[in-house]
Amino acid sequence: MLVSIFNDVIGPVMRGPSSSHCAAALRIGRLARDLMEGDFADLLVEFDRQGSLPTTHDTQGSDMGLFGGLLGWDAADARLPGSPQALREAGVRLAIETVDAGDPHPNTYRLTLRSARETHTLRAISTGGGMMEVIDLDGFAVSLFGDCCETLLWVDGTGPEVVALLQARFAADAILLHQAEHRQLIEVKAAIFVGDALLADLPGLLAVRRLGPVLPVQTRRGTQVPFGSCAELLAVDAGRGLPLWQWAVAYERERGGLSEAEVLAKMGEIVRIVRRSIAEGIAGTHYEDRVLGHQCGRFDELMREGRLLDGGALNRIILYVTALMEVKSSMGVIVAAPTAGACAALPGAVVAMAEAMGLDEEAMARALLASGLIGVFIATRWTFAAEVGGCQAEGGSAASMAAAALVTLAGGTLAQSVAAASMALQSMIGLICDPVANRVEVPCLGKNVMAASNALSCANMALAGYDPIIPLDEVIDTAKQVATQMPRELRCTNLGGLSITPTALALEEKLAARRAASCGTGCGCSS
Repeated sequence: MLVSIFNDVIGPVMRGPSSSHCAAALRIGRLARDLMEGDFADLLVEFDRQGSLPTTHDTQGSDMGLFGGLLGWDAADARLPGSPQALREAGVRLAIETVDAGDPHPNTYRLTLRSARETHTLRAISTGGGMMEVIDLDGFAVSLFGDCCETLLWVDGTGPEVVALLQARFAADAILLHQAEHRQLIEVKAAIFVGDALLADLPGLLAVRRLGPVLPVQTRRGTQVPFGSCAELLAVDAGRGLPLWQWAVAYERERGGLSEAEVLAKMGEIVRIVRRSIAEGIAGTHYEDRVLGHQCGRFDELMREGRLLDGGALNRIILYVTALMEVKSSMGVIVAAPTAGACAALPGAVVAMAEAMGLDEEAMARALLASGLIGVFIATRWTFAAEVGGCQAEGGSAASMAAAALVTLAGGTLAQSVAAASMALQSMIGLICDPVANRVEVPCLGKNVMAASNALSCANMALAGYDPIIPLDEVIDTAKQVATQMPRELRCTNLGGLSITPTALALEEKLAARRAASCGTGCGCSS
């Protein structure tokens, strides 16, 4: 699927500690719910022993998101922390098991759902930043991203005939015939579902399911993008020096079939969500199941009184980054930009610097669009998932994107924006992911602050004409290669780094005991 700024990079709007765990799992759950038409009494969830999920699914939001999706809830629903208990109260018998499946992707979900009338299996992967892909359905190899209306047709040996009829009578983006062990499944991807009248004329039809889109920007027939890499962008620009944010608008107009006004309006709404979250964080947040309490209020007080070291606009950036991280940890609403674990560096830096410069929300939206295009280049070539790439994939990407955004706020050129993005990512290659007690707070807060500080430094260096030497595409490819050399213990598994220090292990035990005491059902919630 072609990357969209609003699908893959700046978003989703969500609650929870981790987008690759919570938001992606919720989208998987929503598709699984549609597969069962909302009717299931038994749910088996299996995680591969060598993946990241056996040690993180309960504390980083996989359970919360998956069960919320199965209940039909939205990613920003305030009820999400209680979704495990809500699913049980709905009468669903739930089992979670660790198995030796040999799944190649560390974020693989294996679901078996049963009702009184049918059983379905689904295998899906979380690919980072809230994105996911269903790769197997009832033993059929598929590729479902939730970016269109999916009509699934199980047929009795009449597959080619049904496909021919659909091709003649229905305007589909794609019609795929899958065969496995003498069974046939037809997948129809389109902007709308196949209607009942047409279904009544299809021979050998055994069952029909309609899976609704779960992404904000759908894929249309013939969808294309003007470029997919930084090198391609520079070639298309051909020295004209159009600002990076304008190229981002051009990209998303073609990718999403949107007007320029619609693109700017979508990003403007994201800016307003971020600013509300910042204000909420500074005012104070509370949540029992967290490592760090409310800290940014004291920082704000001391900053206003002039009792901190003079960091200029950087102090405001630190304040806003901290506020957003505290909102995330309290299950408040945040924007995964590009992920929940790295949700604060980019928007915190952009909003703080824009305010310090006296710029309005439209300028903030343009800066975030510029950052989104850098994120497109990263997501197209690599990943935002720490389970795959370490924190260099999250914090490093956020720093790279934020650096380009800050250059945009300063009115810098396309070349300067790209140079800043390259330098910022270069300095974060090799960063591991090791959240203490699996709460995505420590050292994540410091890494978000570091990413924002790095972005500011690299933006100013680029504005002053510093040479990044290595082109951005090559830096992304290098980070990808470094990720393959990282031990799995250092890629968000709670098996390495700071997460296994004596203090971290003691804290993990303390929080686990608190959770058990506050919720005797074992549902994994904190209330």
